[in-house]
Amino acid sequence: MIFARSEFLTPGKEMRSRWSPALRAFFESVLLRTWTGRGWLASLLWPLSRLFALIISCRLSMIRRGLTSQTRLDVPVIVIGNIFVGGTGKTPLVIWLAQNLVQAGWLPGVISRGYGAHAQTITEVQDDSLATVVGDEPLLIAQRAACPVVVGRDRVAAAKALLAAHPEINVIISDDGLQHYALMRDVEIILFDQRGAGNGWLLPAGPLREPATRRRDFTVINTTSATLPDGLGENPVHMQLVADELFSLATPELRMTLTQMQGRRITAAAGIGNPQRYFSMLRTAGLRFHEFPLNDHYVFSEGSFRSVDADIILITEKDAVKCRQIANLQRDPRIWVVPVRAQLDVNFAVQLLNMISEKPHGRTIT
Repeated sequence: MIFARSEFLTPGKEMRSRWSPALRAFFESVLLRTWTGRGWLASLLWPLSRLFALIISCRLSMIRRGLTSQTRLDVPVIVIGNIFVGGTGKTPLVIWLAQNLVQAGWLPGVISRGYGAHAQTITEVQDDSLATVVGDEPLLIAQRAACPVVVGRDRVAAAKALLAAHPEINVIISDDGLQHYALMRDVEIILFDQRGAGNGWLLPAGPLREPATRRRDFTVINTTSATLPDGLGENPVHMQLVADELFSLATPELRMTLTQMQGRRITAAAGIGNPQRYFSMLRTAGLRFHEFPLNDHYVFSEGSFRSVDADIILITEKDAVKCRQIANLQRDPRIWVVPVRAQLDVNFAVQLLNMISEKPHGRTIT
């Protein structure tokens, strides 16, 4: 059905990967500018957003009436997602949550769609899996969170495969999948960044897949600003991404701080959903550099940095899992990786752990 995916009004990642970089960059820049306000183009698209709202309402009504099947698992399910189109920082939050669950004595597993993945079947991610097969984000999660990760387009089938392969798992984290209601969930976490809800309108007049008033258990806002965006609900949890020691892609034992990078000719590259957030973090650390923004889930090649004239090329961890699988890039001594980790209020972890311990499994939408 047309409302099975909210992306039908904006280019899906599979479709965008076939576009030329210039056309895609132009299209996305126009939309992002449109979605920051309620100007003439957003207003022109507003009737379509009302149609989209009707589709969402009908879809949820079918679920509430039991006309759409849902699957209840025997373990708690935590869904981390966003309603703002594009990247808001889900991967660091998934890693943070998995690590905190382990520290609390839980045995988590992660399921993911694996955007950019070419795997046609449900696949478990291994440390040496190819990013082109399983996706860059699932590979990074598997390496950093040190817990089982399974990718698959069908979230329910992926979760069942995960539990079959690892029966010891007693909680599942769904990376994204907020709008995939076939899988019942116990906790929903919606993540925003400094852009908040944009102009507050649904696609295509605004950046939202679902209304900003959509129910959730927790709202997390990824921003370095002390002033949080308005209109995102009560008691939002503040999240910040903190850069750890940098390491050389060619020689990982070589370490350096961002401060030690100052004074060098630097190019900062980022193939993530919101490169400007990454660039802002580097500037806050006092670095001066040339920006090299790339498409989200950018497909690197041997010559990706051939034309770059710099002493140092800084890349994100998400990009590093792909670059280290390309011989010419893996050997490039100029490339340094900037790992980040999420920082959140410790009380958030306590509340979340209490919730999955006490809630009956498979709470449906309300």
